[in-house]
Amino acid sequence: METENIEALIRAGLPGAEVKVTGDGRHFEAVVVSDAFAGKSLIQKHRMVMETVKAQIASDELHALSIKAFTPEEWAAGQG
Repeated sequence: METENIEALIRAGLPGAEVKVTGDGRHFEAVVVSDAFAGKSLIQKHRMVMETVKAQIASDELHALSIKAFTPEEWAAGQG
């Protein structure tokens, strides 16, 4: 799976999110900044991102995805 495909899936599931994905073709890391994360716990943020790629995970097209999820405020404050 290509990083661009993963970015597109996450953006489709979280409209307006800023997404950057890096990886080696099987193992990926996503940094996602979205207003949708406001008031959410870390696990809730991760679940929201995983929901956008669950079909690819289930089919093993996407093997592993590490997630760093931030609100724009957290990102601006240097949490990223």
